[in-house]
Amino acid sequence: MVLEKRDYDAVVVGSGPNGLAAAILLQQNGLRVLVIEAKDTIGGGLRTAELTLPGFKHDICSAIYPLAAGSPFFKTLPLDRFGLEWIYPEIDAAHPFDNGTAASLSRSIEETANRLGADRQNYLDLMRPVTKNWPYLAPELLGPLGFPKHPLKLAKFGLSAIQPATWLQRKFETVEAKGLFAGMAAHAIQPLSNIATSSIALVLMANAHLNGWVIPKGGSQSIASALSNYFISLGGVIETGTYVRSLQQLPSSHAVLFDITPKQLLQIAGHKFSSLYKWQLNRFRYGDGVFKVDWALDAPIPFSAQGCRKAGTVHIGGTFEEIAASERAPFKRQHSERPYVLLAQQSLFDSTRAPTGKHTGWAYCHVPNGSKKDMTTIIENQVERFAPGFKERILARHTFDTAQMEEHNPNYIGGDINGGVLDITQLFTRPVLRASPYKTSAKGLYICSSSTPPGGGVHGMCGYHAARRALKDIWNIR
Repeated sequence: MVLEKRDYDAVVVGSGPNGLAAAILLQQNGLRVLVIEAKDTIGGGLRTAELTLPGFKHDICSAIYPLAAGSPFFKTLPLDRFGLEWIYPEIDAAHPFDNGTAASLSRSIEETANRLGADRQNYLDLMRPVTKNWPYLAPELLGPLGFPKHPLKLAKFGLSAIQPATWLQRKFETVEAKGLFAGMAAHAIQPLSNIATSSIALVLMANAHLNGWVIPKGGSQSIASALSNYFISLGGVIETGTYVRSLQQLPSSHAVLFDITPKQLLQIAGHKFSSLYKWQLNRFRYGDGVFKVDWALDAPIPFSAQGCRKAGTVHIGGTFEEIAASERAPFKRQHSERPYVLLAQQSLFDSTRAPTGKHTGWAYCHVPNGSKKDMTTIIENQVERFAPGFKERILARHTFDTAQMEEHNPNYIGGDINGGVLDITQLFTRPVLRASPYKTSAKGLYICSSSTPPGGGVHGMCGYHAARRALKDIWNIR
């Protein structure tokens, strides 16, 4: 089939992990592809900068990658040849308690279970089937809704995954196991009483046991650089510093894939859509925002629990009940005084992140969408609660409220880093309920951001599936 001559065969707007994944797949299939990025540097949520002091490299948004090393698409790419090096922390995630102990998640499912005492067997009974069946579950869960190829395995997973985290935590007896599970489920960024919040915890824990919660050496920008350099090696073209506000700005092409959310898509191309599709996009719901803090430190964070000192990620929040309460607050347009805090310690494992003998700290908490409240003191108090002396080690800090997060990346509407709430009504029907969620109502226009299945996280699968849909339309592949 010979395509009519255009400036490019496909244009991708946005260079986040999904935009780059889409561009790579299209270029691999013989198309001439242009990626257009609004900022001067590529990456979307994959950017690293000296936010505090010279020599301290901070990840501006994402920092730890539970789904990246095991991404079905990323695993097929030679990213190591383009400078990407994964670092594996000794402990993937730790969860401290006020008595100076911590529960912890590591790559070994046995070691994780053994540290949970009376809940050892309960943990194994829950997680062994998920881990064993993940190679079959991944294609189903990391893509659009469709008829399952392994319905029995998916149904077994679904019996646990569909439950609110407040229900599934009853499988455990100990405060430690319940707290560890709460910290995992709270990545859903919604009340833990919501249906299917357990699914987030199960997926994150299974991927820890299978692939690890990896850290990219040199910062999150290393992932974007590896993806973009591989794309360029295939003949792809990247243009930075161009903020797309109108279709008229784009060169001619057979397909345009937007790594943006419904709000921006309507602004750029709404006039091309059917009234029904516009109505559906306008009903798309954004989730809670985040308030983020980066620290330059003169020493590692002095956690009381030894396990936290060996962890790439620390979930701060105490008991299941405390975390559940803190995650209800933003949903009610309130701010928790003892919030669930996600904290990363990249410099413990990557010496390139800070000057010799110094360290970085990265953390955020969930707040109401569009919140303007400064949560710095509240977050630092939570860290100090489990790491006495932490505040004395702060050399400098940098903060992002929800508006500043959105200014940095327009996809973070109101500080929502997930591209829309990931509750049961938008888990697979994002951004709208259609046979193909990636195809808009206008010919040749597609959406490939985390506002499509499978949603947030650095895995590139939204872009991969959107590119496959575009390829079918362009080449009429059956």
